[in-house]
Amino acid sequence: MIKQVIFIVSLLITLVVFAFTLRNLFLKFKLTRPKPVRNIGERLLITLKVALFQTKILRKPIIGLIHALVFWGFLVILIGSVEMLIDGMFGIEHSFHFLGKLYDIIIASGDIFALLIGIFIVVFLFRRIFMRIKRFSGTEMKKWSHQDAIIALAMIFFLMLTLTGMNSFYLLEAKLQGHEIAGVFPVSRYISVLFSGLSPQTIHLGHEINWWAHILTIFVFANYLPYSKHFHVFLSIPGVFFSKLEPLGKIDTMESITKEVKLMLNPETAFAASDDEEAPERFGVLDVEDVSWMSYFDALSCTQCGRCTAVCPANITGKNLSPRKLMMDVRARMNEKAPGLIKDGPDYSDNKSLIRDYISEEEIWACTLCNACAQECPINIDQPSLIIQMRRFLVMEESSAPAELNSIFANIENNGAPWQFSQEDRMNWAEDLSMNSLK
Repeated sequence: MIKQVIFIVSLLITLVVFAFTLRNLFLKFKLTRPKPVRNIGERLLITLKVALFQTKILRKPIIGLIHALVFWGFLVILIGSVEMLIDGMFGIEHSFHFLGKLYDIIIASGDIFALLIGIFIVVFLFRRIFMRIKRFSGTEMKKWSHQDAIIALAMIFFLMLTLTGMNSFYLLEAKLQGHEIAGVFPVSRYISVLFSGLSPQTIHLGHEINWWAHILTIFVFANYLPYSKHFHVFLSIPGVFFSKLEPLGKIDTMESITKEVKLMLNPETAFAASDDEEAPERFGVLDVEDVSWMSYFDALSCTQCGRCTAVCPANITGKNLSPRKLMMDVRARMNEKAPGLIKDGPDYSDNKSLIRDYISEEEIWACTLCNACAQECPINIDQPSLIIQMRRFLVMEESSAPAELNSIFANIENNGAPWQFSQEDRMNWAEDLSMNSLK
């Protein structure tokens, strides 16, 4: 009974803290711009392909397979974690045992994955600490970024260690008490042999310590993740579901501009336009309240793995642009400005902005829009869409574009073409050519 009360209190504290975090996130999302979600069926198929079957991450055969196995292992172990929650709340054990053979498969899979994930986490830690992998570094990767990764990996390793310990001591205790063993433990049954010489009291204590250590670490980890780069543990699957469906090179048009162009092409429709239609407050993105909720979602779900930056041609050739940095900057800027916006409303200003204070114009214009970053991202984050929106602000609100582009814009406005020749002079180059040479 005491164990049950302590568990429920711990769970309630966890839920309250997590609810507070979700409330803050909800308020931040309310600050962003809307973006419609359509084609649910197609999105479900992409989620199955990219998120569940890990097709993009598996393009790297070795490290990709390791990441995929860790992901699939977590899905299996999650079932056991749900069982622990039910057991803890109602003071029972192995509440899913009624599943029979399916339960044996789930427990056996979780037991095997606990060992595999533990080994893979050691591999990940070794890569981060001792191997100089270029994509793990960069100007945006501060000391905390590396510490955060190590903390999260260490917590996952501890979860796998306590899960295996819990299973091992459970087997010993069940045998000593003559109870039926619920589930199959292909790994823990061998590890349990190492502790078979312990007293019954020590074995029981070992099971309790590992059980509590495992579940409390889950509670702490769940509340740590929203403030970590590993928030993708929660957001990667929904992030893929909400990701861009159109071809990566397709640029979304601006509704307000499209409407104006249609009016120019057919002035008669101007009388049909509503007089009380409001003009957009701002073209493009200057600060975080101008980004769509999907761009902010991308920033939260970014794993900071650096695969996008590693394939960026601008970054490779020495430019300042780093697609990973863009996502990190959006998240950091929202954390900085959101409290003021939530408290004082849309008129709040801290005399800073996403553009220039976080992301320089040089970075924005360095992008070639090749979409290599979006193609490489394992969870379909669309960095170029954000860059286009920031360019739209610079061009349409401030006329702040590189001189070469301003020249092109002026030519289009004056001549109807990117070149500095009027339409009447467009064929002057062919005046001296004979008809034969033209043929």
